[in-house]
Amino acid sequence: MKCELVSSLADVNRNEWDSLNTSNHPFTSYDFLNSLEMSESVTAKTGWNPQHIIIKNNTGNIIGASPNYLKMHSYGEYIFDHAWANAFENAGGQYYPKLLSAIPFTPATGPRILIDPKNSDNNKIFELIIKMFEVIVQNNNLSSAHINFITDNLNKKLNNEKWIKRKGLQFHWHNRNYNSFDDFLSKLKSSKRKAIRKERRTIMNNNLVIQKVTGNELNNEIWDSFYNFYLNTIDKKWGGAYLTKKFFYLINKTMKNKILLIIAKQNNKIVAGALNFIGSNTLYGRNWGSIVDIPFLHFELCYYQAIEYAIDNNINKVEAGAQGHHKIQRGYVAESTYSRHLIQNESFAKAVRNFVQLEAKEIDKQIQLINEQGSPYSNI
Repeated sequence: MKCELVSSLADVNRNEWDSLNTSNHPFTSYDFLNSLEMSESVTAKTGWNPQHIIIKNNTGNIIGASPNYLKMHSYGEYIFDHAWANAFENAGGQYYPKLLSAIPFTPATGPRILIDPKNSDNNKIFELIIKMFEVIVQNNNLSSAHINFITDNLNKKLNNEKWIKRKGLQFHWHNRNYNSFDDFLSKLKSSKRKAIRKERRTIMNNNLVIQKVTGNELNNEIWDSFYNFYLNTIDKKWGGAYLTKKFFYLINKTMKNKILLIIAKQNNKIVAGALNFIGSNTLYGRNWGSIVDIPFLHFELCYYQAIEYAIDNNINKVEAGAQGHHKIQRGYVAESTYSRHLIQNESFAKAVRNFVQLEAKEIDKQIQLINEQGSPYSNI
């Protein structure tokens, strides 16, 4: 086997990469990751220097891969380690650059090590990729390597002292074989059900037309509008747009059938939109934006319309991004997320390990409290 670091996905064969993405996950697809690079949303200039790990066999075919970046900051990751960076640098260390396997700007659990499970050497390939992380950190004197939003399977396989486990918390909606949105509402407590119906009536009273757009219905005119919404919302909340307009044009060309854009029109003009990606059994909510200030419009486009789509299309789960305790009242439940962290400095690694163990206990308490005492459901 041969190990390579590739600084551009354009140098990788698309079909070979996607043949390893056996779960057909939209965010580890070649088209999504390559669109980030080709649009210059992800480059060394933006602090995301691609360093993808590629494993080839003796005939030159790709048999293993990991989306990977040399990071000059901790923005756009949603696993927050700014405090770690400050502590390490206050002690005289240099935290950046660090190595990161993740999907840029995308807090969604998915595969981070791509291997065809039918390959008889898959365990050896896995071990080689993990070894590559460790060698890169050691040989380049990096502070750390991180693998964010990993699957349960990868979390179990990395269950050793070297790779520190960190637990996180997100809110996901599960489709319990609902026949309709009203069927879903019927399972909620009366107060929650009434509140959601009231919010949806408010939307209807604002002369809005809601449309779910996908596939060939998408076009650059719609993306131009959505990009303006995206910029408007980003500027209000964070003041920095990660994604360029070219990114949306590129995903429209390459993966429009995996995109669901929920838009709101007022007087035939698009005034708001919510971007979702369609996985094999999960709908992933990503970005949203609006140029109008209408109460509950965010909940309607990002949550209720997504839930309706999932029910109508027999999709098992909706993941609507990071944070947001307000999701609980709208049928979402608290669930654990996981990341793994390799810290080269032993004393710093010990401090981080102690911290995440205490943090995990608090997260477990939160999950139990939310799902038992704070659940919006009447009988689940």
